[in-house]
Amino acid sequence: MHIAQIGTGRVGRPTAYTIMCAELADTLTVCDTKPGLAAAFAEELKHVTASLGLDVEINACEKDEEVAGADIILISAGEPRIPGVKMSRRDLAVQNAKIVRHIAEATSPNNPDAKYVVITNPVDAMAMVCKKYSKAQFVISTGTNLESLRFRSKLAATLEAPVSKVQGWVGGEHGDAAVILWSTTKVDGLPVEQYAKSRNKILRKDEVESYMKTISKFVIDNIGGTEYGPAASFRDIVRAIVKNTREIVSVATPMKFEGIPEPVFVGTPVKLGHSIGPSLYDTLPSEEKKGIEEAAKAIYQTYQTAIENME
Repeated sequence: MHIAQIGTGRVGRPTAYTIMCAELADTLTVCDTKPGLAAAFAEELKHVTASLGLDVEINACEKDEEVAGADIILISAGEPRIPGVKMSRRDLAVQNAKIVRHIAEATSPNNPDAKYVVITNPVDAMAMVCKKYSKAQFVISTGTNLESLRFRSKLAATLEAPVSKVQGWVGGEHGDAAVILWSTTKVDGLPVEQYAKSRNKILRKDEVESYMKTISKFVIDNIGGTEYGPAASFRDIVRAIVKNTREIVSVATPMKFEGIPEPVFVGTPVKLGHSIGPSLYDTLPSEEKKGIEEAAKAIYQTYQTAIENME
């Protein structure tokens, strides 16, 4: 299994490291346009292979065109949000769309069978850009899987429950229009309200939602960027693809909505493996579907803005 990580910044490095340590790649290519960065990172990864006894081939390059024969391509290259500055992921759309377009066009000829996993923010709109310019069959964004992990961790803390007993997903946009799918949520096998009542706990859904939507800014302002949470989330997505687990992860895949002229990449819980789907969208109550539809409209508007200002 050949996995390529394009972009070896604050997110790309821990993602590649985590994927390698999970033994998901036989060959790992790291690519970054900053001179020397990918090569230096590759040397560190080689030191890790010696520690763990992993026979992984590590390659490094500075041109996207040099990535060849990859089975999975992860794209995290792009400008990040700035610590201490009030800004949305959507504010990065135009500049990052240019980067994602270049990567999609540069890598597709030498990686005709690659599956693309887009990480660059605003991730759902950027997946649409990747799909448009790579024309690859398999393109997803990492969607709201990271929000799902944040949601479960906060819910476990709120209810004083083991996080391993918490199930539930977030859908919609990776960003302001994320939607907690409470209908999918269970704790120790019980619907969340029933569990809270049985333990005499007060479930404040608004507090859980606020945490899920704002914790990334807290981390960015104090550390400079999110790293380990995203890396773990993206490892889970790659593991599902590589091992064909068909486990449910909340990634963004193309969905058609009335009034939107083309499919939009929006987050829903999806059974993921060598192929994409099916999604749990049709099983959701109307209110949650409506939230996902509103998120799709916002994502499409961001995508349109990026395309109009890029071409």
